[in-house]
Amino acid sequence: MKINETGRIHGVNPYQRSAEAQRQDQMKKTTRKDEVSISDEAIKLLQAQNSSKVDTDRSAKIESLKQQVSAGTYQIDAAKLADKLAPYFKQTSEN
Repeated sequence: MKINETGRIHGVNPYQRSAEAQRQDQMKKTTRKDEVSISDEAIKLLQAQNSSKVDTDRSAKIESLKQQVSAGTYQIDAAKLADKLAPYFKQTSEN
């Protein structure tokens, strides 16, 4: 009586086939497309940013300051500058 065939050294493993099929099924399930979603807060921030760019008053003031600086007529108020710098120097001298 012959139990094993000697010609079939590398027989097909039925468990290996089922494992490969399961891996392929998992790959199909896990393969997802990339997706981007923007939150409502982010949309509001973008709209606020775009609306600030459109603000003509601010743009006019900036343009005026640029012209004054380039012409050399821009005057700095020393008292305002000192008021803004004083808290910084107080903080650094305490440390």
